[in-house]
Amino acid sequence: MNIFGIAGYSGSGKTTLLEKLLPLIGAHGLRVSVLKHTHHKFDIDSPGKDSFRHRQAGASEVLLASASRWVLMNELRGAPEPSLRDYVAHFAPCDLVLVEGFKGEAIPTLEVYRPANGKPPLWPEHPQIIAVACDRPLPSKLPAHLVALDLNDAPTIARFILATIDAGGKSHAVL
Repeated sequence: MNIFGIAGYSGSGKTTLLEKLLPLIGAHGLRVSVLKHTHHKFDIDSPGKDSFRHRQAGASEVLLASASRWVLMNELRGAPEPSLRDYVAHFAPCDLVLVEGFKGEAIPTLEVYRPANGKPPLWPEHPQIIAVACDRPLPSKLPAHLVALDLNDAPTIARFILATIDAGGKSHAVL
C-alpha cells in the first residue's frame, strides 16, 4: 500500500485539493483511501443515538453498519494516540492512502502553501516534504530536492503523485 501525504496549515486548501485529486487518480483504476488527521476534538455521533449511548456506557469500540456504509469508532479513553502506521493498518487493501495531516511522518509529502495565510512554509522544517503546491509563484528559490507545483493545476499534481508512487516500486498509469 502506497502512502502519500498532503500537509499545510488550516485554510490552505488541502481538502479542496484532495477533492480534485481523488477522481483524477481513481480514473486510472486505483483504489484510493484517505486518512484525515485533526488536532481538534471531534465526534461523528450524536447524543441520544444508540451508538453514542453505547460509547458513553463504556464500549471500547462501536461499529455502525448499514447497506451503504459502515464506520468503526474507537474510544482511546486516555491511551496514547495510535501511529500513522496503526491507523493505516485498519484500511482494506488499496493502492494508495492519501494522508491529510501527519506532517511529521516520514512519508513523501506535498505541502499546500498559501503565502496569503501569513504563515511560514513547512518545508524548511520537514525534510519529507518533496513538493510545494502554491497558488502563486513562490517568493524564494526552493532547494533542489523540492518540486514547485501550481496549486490550481490538479492534473499535474496527480501526475506528480502517481510518478512518486511509481518510483516506490508500483506500476501505475500516468494521467
